[in-house]
Formats: sequence, C-alpha cells, structure tokens
Amino acid sequence: MKNVFKILLLVLIASFLPIVAVAQITTGEVTGEINTIQSVVPFLTIAPDSRAGGLGDAGVATTPDINSLHWNPAKMAFIEGDGGIGLSYSPWLRNLVPDINLAYLSGYYRFDDRQVVSLSLLYFSLGNITFTDMFGNETRNFNPNEFSVDAAYSRIFGDHFSGGIAFRYIYSNLTGGVSVGGAETKPGMSIAADVSTYYENDVELFNKDVKLSWGLNISNIGTKMTYTENEDPDFIPTNLRLGGAMKIELDQYNSLALALDLNKLLVPTPPVYYEVGEVFPNGDTVDIDGVYIKYGKDPDVGVPTGMLQSFYDAPGGFKEELHEITYSVGMEYWYSNQFAVRAGYFHEHQTKGNRKFFTVGVGLKLNIFSLDFAYLIPTTQNHPLAKTLRFTIGFDFDSFKRLNRTESS
Repeated sequence: MKNVFKILLLVLIASFLPIVAVAQITTGEVTGEINTIQSVVPFLTIAPDSRAGGLGDAGVATTPDINSLHWNPAKMAFIEGDGGIGLSYSPWLRNLVPDINLAYLSGYYRFDDRQVVSLSLLYFSLGNITFTDMFGNETRNFNPNEFSVDAAYSRIFGDHFSGGIAFRYIYSNLTGGVSVGGAETKPGMSIAADVSTYYENDVELFNKDVKLSWGLNISNIGTKMTYTENEDPDFIPTNLRLGGAMKIELDQYNSLALALDLNKLLVPTPPVYYEVGEVFPNGDTVDIDGVYIKYGKDPDVGVPTGMLQSFYDAPGGFKEELHEITYSVGMEYWYSNQFAVRAGYFHEHQTKGNRKFFTVGVGLKLNIFSLDFAYLIPTTQNHPLAKTLRFTIGFDFDSFKRLNRTESS
C-alpha cells in the first residue's frame, strides 16, 4: 500500500493548495517567504452557496437568506418568511477530474417573530481513489469524503439586533482506515460552535431609503482533530469574520447593495525555527532543525490559547498579522426584487495563500423558488472553482402557502 498516501497527497494538494499550504514552513514571512496558516478540514471555509459566491465570498452582513447559517447564524432571526429549504452544488477541480464536488443543504423554521432555528449539511466528496499494494496491484477503491452537520438558534433582541449560536459536528474520512507503516489511520472528528451577532437598521440618506447592517461571526470554535493515535491533533479552521453592508433603494423597482467582509483565522501562525549551523544568542550552535523557535510563538497550545495567540504570534510581527486578513468586497443589484446581478472580489496576501479572484453571479426569484448562479475568475493562480458554474436553488414555504391559497380560491 505504499502508493496510498502518495495518491491521497496528490489529491489533497490539488484540492486545497489555494486554501492552505501543506509544506512544512521553515523560514516564514519574516524572510519574505510564504508562511500560510495550517489547519485540517479547510472545506469548512469554502463558500457553499452561489449568492455569496457571486459577491466575492462576502456574506456576514448581507441581507438574510436561506444560506445565512454558514455566514452568520444571527442573521437568520431577521429572515423574511416562516421557513424554507435550499440546495447548493459546486463542482471542484472540474477541469481535471469529474467526481469532486461540494454540496450544501440548508433549511430553517421560524417559531415566532423573534426566534428561528436552522439546520445544514455541508458535504465534500474527494472523488474515487484506487488503493494498491507494494507491487502495484489494485486492492480496493475508496471515496474520501468530509462533512459537517449544523444546528443553530437565532433570536432578535430589541428592534435592530440579533444573536445566534450554532453547533457543528465535523467528520473527515481521508484514508478509509488503511494501515501505513504500522500506524492505524482513522476518520477525524470534531465538535465545534459558532457565536455571532447581527445588526440592521433602516435610515434615510440623500432622500433614499437605506438599510445599514453589520455582522460578526466567530466560527468553528472546536476541538482539534487527528487521523491517527500516534500524532498530535491539529487545529480546525477557527475563523473571525467581521463586516458591514449597505442596501440602497434607488427607486420603486431598483436597489443596490454593497458589502465588505474581513476574515482572520484564529489559528497559530507557524513560527520560524533555527536551522542547523545557526548560532543561538548565547553563542551555542544549533544541531537540530525545526526544534528551537527563532521568531514567533510555540504553536503547540490549546484551542483557547491558540485563538488569543493568533493575534500576536506571527514571526513578522504586526505587519504579518495584517497580511493574515482576507478581504471580500461584493455588489448586488436587484430589479423589482426578482432579478439580481452580482459582482465581487476576494483578496489574500501572497505570503498567506495568494488567492485573488473576481466573481460574478445572477439570481432569479420566481413564485415558489429562487435560483442563483456564480462564476469565479482567478487573477493570480488557478483555482479549483475556475471555469465552473455553481448553483443554488431555494424553496420558500410561504410561497407554497400562497400558491395553495390561490389554487383553492
């Protein structure tokens, strides 16, 4: 089975290279080189729906919709309607392989004017992998996959403010339980939570009705994950998302919305280690690579410490901390609240992953369902979602009720 991890590694590198580095960091951004933050299950950070996907992955403060649980659970308290369900599908690496994809199923139910519960399932399939023995003979086929199941509660406090909390179960099966080098592998599992807030208010600016909103979501606050009993567990991608939005009613039929999201992973930054031959401040010579920290902080800490440490542990200091922030900017135009056109831009510093891309999208609302499409255009490197069309379909329970009442009458 010596080829098992070679094959699996190639799949993971091809799938996640734009999201998280897999190579060991030995120098760091302090010397001007790449120093990306490392975590497991990075699929949790992928935009699952086509509306946010068309807005450059901005979604923490946009108007609530069926997929708000992923971006900011607190927004669900302000969603219009008593219930609904949505399904999203995103091909992954479609230019290389046909069977890798991300699917997202979400739904919500309103108890009363102030309380909403929501559920979602995020499923990432890495396609089919053929396992072979040391002689190259085929032994089995396996489909690596990962998923998360979410349940959230959202409530309005006052007229303009809401809060939300979500609980998440995460499962990652990348090896199928094969034994390599005498070490048994197993699926990785974790429990996590999101804590979020949302604010919106209707004001008048320049004789136009304007909805101002802002949101904050700390997501994936959870236990570390490991795939073997012999290795130390790794951080999951705990993330801080903060942003604002403004929706302008241009006239009776036309509206324009602008959104901005800022993201920072609350995971320790890899430090810079002394290399063999270098000299310690006390004059001793280093004889072991990757053991003694030269710049930065020790990443082998607990989850709460790691979250706090992530704000000041970058080897390059405050400048590198700023580089760890990603920016999403989006614009959304609606005509008669039935047809939407979207555009966005996502920016990540070149030493932290170098993802930079434009997005475009359209949306359509019909009597009982809505359709959204998104398309991604990378500017600096190839992207797993490049040249693929993502879609989301949503069903509004209120629309079914209205349609039934119309047919009855």
